[in-house]
Amino acid sequence: MSFSEVKLFQVKPDKLEDFENFVKEILPLQKELVGYIDIKYMKRFFIFDKIGELPRPLTKIVKCVKYYSYWQFDTIENYANATAWFFNEYEKRLSKLLIMPFDIMCGESIE
Repeated sequence: MSFSEVKLFQVKPDKLEDFENFVKEILPLQKELVGYIDIKYMKRFFIFDKIGELPRPLTKIVKCVKYYSYWQFDTIENYANATAWFFNEYEKRLSKLLIMPFDIMCGESIE
C-alpha cells in the first residue's frame, strides 16, 4: 500500500505565471526523492455544470486560481521525509504566491 497527498494551492491572480514557473522548477526535484511513485499538478480552470456536457471554462477570477497537486510515495516514512524537504526548501517562497497557506490532505492510497 502506498501513501498519497493532495495539496490545494490558492494562488493570487497576479502570481499565476510565477506559480507555474515554480512548479516547473521543483517538479524534477520532487521526482528524485526517495520512494517517489508519482506527482501531478492541475490548474482548476473549468467547472462542471451538467451531466453529459463538457466542463466549461471559468470566465473570471474572483479571488484566486486553485491548483492541486497529487504526490504518491511507497511508504509513509518516505512521504514524511519528502514533506519535510518541501517545507524546508520552499514554504517561504511559496507562501508569497498564495492568498492563504496551502491545504494538505494525506492518507493511504486505495489501489
